[in-house]
Amino acid sequence: MQTFSSALTQRTALSESDILRLSELVAEWQLLADLSFADLILWVPRRKDYKSWPEGHVAIAHIRPTTAATVFSQNVIGNEILWGSKPRIDQALSNGEIIRDTEPEKVGEILVKEETVPVFFEGNFIAVISRYRNVETMRTPSKLELNYREIAHKIYKMVSEGNFPIKESVYLAESAPRVGDGLIRLDVNGVVIFASPNARSALNKVGWPSDLEGHNLGDVLDSLQTGSIRYIPREENWHVAMSGKALRREEFDCETGTIDLLSIPLTQANDRIGAIVLAHNVTELRRRDRALLSKDATIREIHHRVKNNLQTVSALLRLQSRRIDDPNASAALEEAVRRVASIAIVHETLSTSDQETVAFDEVMDRIMANAVELSTRTNEISIERTGNFGGFPAIVATPLALVLTELIHNALEHGLGSVGSKLELRVERTETLCRVHVIDNGSGLAEGFKPEQEANLGLQIVQTLTVNELNGSIEFKRLTEGTEAVVTFPIRN
Repeated sequence: MQTFSSALTQRTALSESDILRLSELVAEWQLLADLSFADLILWVPRRKDYKSWPEGHVAIAHIRPTTAATVFSQNVIGNEILWGSKPRIDQALSNGEIIRDTEPEKVGEILVKEETVPVFFEGNFIAVISRYRNVETMRTPSKLELNYREIAHKIYKMVSEGNFPIKESVYLAESAPRVGDGLIRLDVNGVVIFASPNARSALNKVGWPSDLEGHNLGDVLDSLQTGSIRYIPREENWHVAMSGKALRREEFDCETGTIDLLSIPLTQANDRIGAIVLAHNVTELRRRDRALLSKDATIREIHHRVKNNLQTVSALLRLQSRRIDDPNASAALEEAVRRVASIAIVHETLSTSDQETVAFDEVMDRIMANAVELSTRTNEISIERTGNFGGFPAIVATPLALVLTELIHNALEHGLGSVGSKLELRVERTETLCRVHVIDNGSGLAEGFKPEQEANLGLQIVQTLTVNELNGSIEFKRLTEGTEAVVTFPIRN
């Protein structure tokens, strides 16, 4: 499928800056469609180069209103018309004027009124917007519709003068408030001329008891926030922020609620004639956001406390091992310390992460470093990891950390206890499977070795966790020099 920019490049003679301008317009023209109660189609002239007379026009974009029924149920993007077949589009482009109040025409079975608006940019008219309204649905307009249409006409005028979209209008994002959420119209002094029912409701819910008309919007917001228990100091007051002098997106927050505000100045030629403010009550959304943040913080704190408790257990076991004269008992306690420490590393990683997954490469690097430090041949053995684990959920990370801890410890204690110098951890991960190779160049496995028959507690732990917790398998291979253990398990999403 062609992108908007590639379609313009291939089918028109527009420059890169022209294409960028039309891309900005299309990104923000939902506002125009909603205010107009109309479908909008963007027509771009077809010609060989900038100096050539257009052969016709091609429909490059189409937007439907959220405030009214659509006129075009079918796809119109890509439709081409010859020069002269749509005189109003030709006239808008060649004369640079808005064509209004046309006679209705039939589009399929629907009577439609068309309005054409030229798009001006850097001294040229580069495209035409056609506005289509269903005549049959047109009736005596309400106060809301009259205000919406009047505002729409003023913004169309800004388009024809090259003043809309507003330069660097980064606030007009997909998540920004829309016309249906609530609209407030301001005069040049920031005083409310008109407020839609949804806008009045949004302000009423955060504590404004009366109508907005006749009040300065900035003063209204200042009074509501100053009187709130949850007062947040600002670098500038709301009177300045919502004056309508510049494109601004702000979030008003007080004890009773939160409103997302988008202020868009209205201009005529070089003069500012007022502004519109789109208002969306996002109280419930922000409450959920805060609840999620609180939940995440609570979970991280739990992981932190679990880690601290495990470290305390490790310290107690280590103290106990030093007080025991029996070497076997002392060694067993030291193994327990090592296992508890591996689990603690997983919880420590979770306590510092914003994600629900464990960055397992970090965990393994720490486990490997600790294992080598505890080896009797610390300075004689090199250990390395190839490949990346990526992230795992905690339900996988904890047993996997224990399994690999045991395999590394066994390799260092038995395989590399007296001979050999290298331990390698090789990771192979796909979308559905993870395979980990633990390879050493030590003494190798004894003849007839069967892990399931071994009395070694560590190997029993490895077998149990691999099969029961990871739903995987483990294989031991005797190499020419050393041993290879391969752990294979499916990836859980």
